[in-house]
Amino acid sequence: MDAGTIATFDPSTDADSFRGALGTFVTGVTVVTTDSLEGPVAIVANSFASVSLDPPLVLWSPAKSSKRFEHFAGSRRFAIHVLSADQRDICAAIIKSKTAIKDVPTHLSHCGMPIIEGALATFECNLETTHDAGDHVIVVGLVTKAHHSGGAPLVFHAGKYGAFKES
Repeated sequence: MDAGTIATFDPSTDADSFRGALGTFVTGVTVVTTDSLEGPVAIVANSFASVSLDPPLVLWSPAKSSKRFEHFAGSRRFAIHVLSADQRDICAAIIKSKTAIKDVPTHLSHCGMPIIEGALATFECNLETTHDAGDHVIVVGLVTKAHHSGGAPLVFHAGKYGAFKES
């Protein structure tokens, strides 16, 4: 579609156009980790948002159709990592394999969560609540510990990864 052209559509019958419209919103890229009976697992998510400062709450939304959903749907603890622009390879590896986190530089948090080294921010969370949301579940976490550093974030826009450049 050309810039300036407006397409009107019914999102309930045109999922591709709806996905394209949603893709115009630039998001950061996060990796959510947790421990499981299979060991540490990870999933890439761009559905991350702050919810509240008091109490400190964040949310993310895994797809019910994900093969990794079962690991996160029942998890009482998880960590959300905001990836830096130079961590695209970590993102790619985790997309390919739920256990790729074992090959990523990590350390364990005080409660056993795998923490990705070099992430711009990390939010260690206890599950606060979940909400059914169509083909996804909204997972709200109470942040018990957070870390952050400076740097450029990895971003996602229109189906492609990139980096934020200051002007």
